[in-house]
Amino acid sequence: MAHLKDIPPRVRASIEKLACATYDSTPFTTGGPLRQRRVAILSTAGLHRRGDTRFKLSATDYRIIPAETTPADLLMSHVSINYDRTGYIQDLNTVFPLERLKDMQSHGEIGAVADRHYAFMGATDPAGMSDEIAQVAGMMKADRVDAVLLVPV
Repeated sequence: MAHLKDIPPRVRASIEKLACATYDSTPFTTGGPLRQRRVAILSTAGLHRRGDTRFKLSATDYRIIPAETTPADLLMSHVSINYDRTGYIQDLNTVFPLERLKDMQSHGEIGAVADRHYAFMGATDPAGMSDEIAQVAGMMKADRVDAVLLVPV
């Protein structure tokens, strides 16, 4: 993870000028125990399957990653120069913990791993992603997902 103090001054100055979103409310729902939940991953690591379109600068689109995708079939096209890929290279689970979810399911710690998971490109202003987020939420609802593991990168 890059620390703000370690980012080049020009880039740091741009980041410091960014407005943080504010919300009128903080929606919160409660639900059953994790051992009864169907879990999907939403990562901002810019991941995609081999053969899928790479993420581009300021991309607002997303990629669907089926649960049967193997680590060898995933690539990262995250465009941020400030992202240290060392952890990803050593263990995909640092940015997309699908294998850990499968382990948790086999141990009865979660109810099920969802059939589909989602990746966005994290170096994008989320203000322009409302339509895409609504699409992903609709697909998760259709897949009966009732818990989402958010993996910000």
